[in-house]
Amino acid sequence: MAKYRKLGRTSDQRKALLRNQVTNLLYHGKIVTTEARAKEVRKIAEGLIALGVKEKDNFETVKVTAKVPRKDKDGKRVKEVVDGKKVTVFDSVEKEIKKDLPSRLHARRQMLRVLYPVVEVPAKAAGKKKGTKEVDLVAKLFDEYGPKYASRNGGYTRIIKIGPRKGDAAMEVVLELV
Repeated sequence: MAKYRKLGRTSDQRKALLRNQVTNLLYHGKIVTTEARAKEVRKIAEGLIALGVKEKDNFETVKVTAKVPRKDKDGKRVKEVVDGKKVTVFDSVEKEIKKDLPSRLHARRQMLRVLYPVVEVPAKAAGKKKGTKEVDLVAKLFDEYGPKYASRNGGYTRIIKIGPRKGDAAMEVVLELV
């Protein structure tokens, strides 16, 4: 017996499909797909959430000084003339950042191996590059899903059957986070 479903695709197509569906499940919270795909996506997603739960508190906070460019009231960088050249003025700012411990860093890299990068586009600027922002799904797994599912021992997803698909009568399901 096979250890996984082949889903009628070559290995590279199958991996891409599963990565895409896991990314969308974690970003949106639920997806509609076929039953066989949902069972495969569930395996991967639950493993990632379990990693997030396990490593959620495995970091240390560190104070760092960063150089930040000074800005005027319009949001533009302030420049001053030094030796006949225009140079940006920088201010030193103290920040507290989370520094991953080695096991959390390893977990982060394992998650990044599966998840695709997600770019959020505002509705009014659809099709334009300006105003888009990158969503950090790994941070969402550690900061949001980790504490949410800390008291659960697995079973982070649920499959609800919604009936056969019209075209090919494949059983469609909703795969959602509990």
